[in-house]
Amino acid sequence: MKLELCNLTKKFGDFTAVDQVNLTMENGVYGLLGVNGAGKTTLMRMLCTLLKPTSGSVSCDGKDIFRMGGAYRKLLGYLPQDFGFYPEFSVKDYLLYIAAVKGLRPAFAKQRVRELITQVGLAKAASKKMRKLSGGMKRRVGIAQAMLNDPKILILDEPTAGLDPNERIRFRNLISELAAERLVLLSTHIVSDIAYIATEILLMKDGKLMHRGTADEIAGSMDETVWECLVPKETAAGLMEKHKISNVRTDANGVVLRIISREQPAPDAVQAEASLEDVFLYYFGEQAGKAGSEAAKRRG
Repeated sequence: MKLELCNLTKKFGDFTAVDQVNLTMENGVYGLLGVNGAGKTTLMRMLCTLLKPTSGSVSCDGKDIFRMGGAYRKLLGYLPQDFGFYPEFSVKDYLLYIAAVKGLRPAFAKQRVRELITQVGLAKAASKKMRKLSGGMKRRVGIAQAMLNDPKILILDEPTAGLDPNERIRFRNLISELAAERLVLLSTHIVSDIAYIATEILLMKDGKLMHRGTADEIAGSMDETVWECLVPKETAAGLMEKHKISNVRTDANGVVLRIISREQPAPDAVQAEASLEDVFLYYFGEQAGKAGSEAAKRRG
């Protein structure tokens, strides 16, 4: 299975949400990393044929996905950031309903629903109403509905948003399990979601793909160096104002700073190996903490 994006562009009026993206993906897990507003959701909605591009194309094994129509959607599983459900449906009834909407044969649908409920760890909650599920359990139902048709292409938009650390770990393990012999595209702004499971990481900023590669290759793309130093508390504030700081830890002897800088930031600073979190700060530092209406508009 191969998806090829050629000069893919989407504009909303004068705003360009996705800007001439060129990308080829085959089986494996691809982590689409960027802050809110980077264009991730707009890109994924085009890959799911929910939005038509302003220009450019997307092909699946050489065929235009918009011309393939239903044949392409049979290959596709999609978990949007917010998926709708009927709150009074049980988990089992909800999945059977979605299976019917997707046109699955009743006998196959019943078997598939039983398999997926077990696979996502909801066997004990199969009869529980959707409105009574925790956030993590709802996301597991979401991945189950995306997997009903045994898709060859699985697209997950911010699948761990709002989950606690334990649920995020469970979800990442589930995605790894489901990724065999599939193309999985996972968007997130949470670095740990993809650090260990992504075959390849895609950095997206302002609608453009900036870099792609393994975690090590992405870390090697930085033009600046990561430093660590222990400084007195009274010195720390000045360094934090002057440099990009990826981590701060206070101990009995002062403050340990992890600093991204071209030059040695302090006399006792020593070089450290760059992590994916350092890379995220390096590329998205000015935007990483932003939220609100402007970001929401840019996401499209």
